[in-house]
Amino acid sequence: MRRGFYDRPVPRYTSYPTATQFDASIGPVQHGEWLKEFDGASAALYLHVPFCRQLCWYCACHTMAMRREGTLDAYAESLRQELDLLAATAPDLVIDAIQWGGGTPTQLGTSRLADVGRQIDALFDRRADAEISIEVDPRYCDSEIAEVIAGLGTTRVSLGVQDFDTTVQEAINRPQTFDATATALRCLRAAGITKFNIDLVYGLPRQTLGTLSRTLDQALTLEPNRFAVFGYAHVPWMKPHQRLIDAGSLPDGATRAAMAAMVADRLVAGGYVQVGLDHYAKAGDALARAAANGKLHRNFQGYVTNDSSWVAGVGASAISCLPNGYSQNSSDAARYMAAIAAGGFATARGIAVNAEDRLRGEIIGLLMCCQAVNIAEACSRFGIESDSFIASAEGLAPLLRDGLITMTDGQLAVTDRGRPLVRYICAAFDRHYADIEGKHTHGV
Repeated sequence: MRRGFYDRPVPRYTSYPTATQFDASIGPVQHGEWLKEFDGASAALYLHVPFCRQLCWYCACHTMAMRREGTLDAYAESLRQELDLLAATAPDLVIDAIQWGGGTPTQLGTSRLADVGRQIDALFDRRADAEISIEVDPRYCDSEIAEVIAGLGTTRVSLGVQDFDTTVQEAINRPQTFDATATALRCLRAAGITKFNIDLVYGLPRQTLGTLSRTLDQALTLEPNRFAVFGYAHVPWMKPHQRLIDAGSLPDGATRAAMAAMVADRLVAGGYVQVGLDHYAKAGDALARAAANGKLHRNFQGYVTNDSSWVAGVGASAISCLPNGYSQNSSDAARYMAAIAAGGFATARGIAVNAEDRLRGEIIGLLMCCQAVNIAEACSRFGIESDSFIASAEGLAPLLRDGLITMTDGQLAVTDRGRPLVRYICAAFDRHYADIEGKHTHGV
């Protein structure tokens, strides 16, 4: 295997085409027209809250530190107004999942969260088995906020941990004790919530195999239903606050690879099933069942189990995945609120998709979720000739030579060796990405 070839930046493939291909040709009018195409279809509702109590230096999300009550009031009102507009534009939309993300959604505070939750219930039909999930910062989760979260109908909580080692926490500006995390879990369980994810990150500054091993030991004692373990992406040219991190303190490529392997080994040994690239779930969990049954989906929130692949995004920077394309709200919270206050959507960019995009997206999605795809069958569903399509994917030959994939009669399967590198395999089907010899600029 060629040294350095598989440590180039590649997309995370939470969509295809990826967000780096979005442009300003898609605006509020187009977004509204696309929403009308739902016509009784179901979708997940995603609400983005771009605020945190303080900014963690490693974070690459669209967020900012915000404590001003007036701004939080105005933002909650904008969410309610956009929900009104969504309901008026797509009156027959059925919600099959609700995901609160950020930032830290609970930074809105108890009364604002409750108000937005009531607005959703008043406006939309929701499937009885809809999963409702929310991201929580354990450092600021007490009994009061836990009761409000439960009152939203929440069925699953994602707890951000990243790393329990104090040296690593200091390097990323996120002090968080194990006891604080355990206390938050107790409060949430006392409020009646029973399903939890814990989010960890490897490749952080000052992190070693030893510190990560101790973090895994501690995290396993909390007995969450799922883990999500992401590799840190150091992109200071995109996120200037990451310049506060000493790049020299980051683990090298070989150490990162060893960290990823250790995470997989330890969590599988701890009773979790590896799901896709970076998730782990207990054997009876819905995520593990969906993966086993070929019903796993991937969107901008990661791996999900809801039946529909469509998403209606609400809030600053929120992305909607619609039958005709992707549309994204303005990432600037002030501009988002101004656009909503003016009575229209806040769509700032996006991309329309055609049949070939859908085919490539389906192939990439199956590789990310199931590590296998019958390309011939997928091409047939989209009316595209399979032999010429496969021949056009020039990047497959090196992957075959390096033992990352097998290909038999149009059936592509990712090998055990290739699983940690599945995003590079997906890139072979990405017409926007650099070709396999790296002749063009590639995104992250």
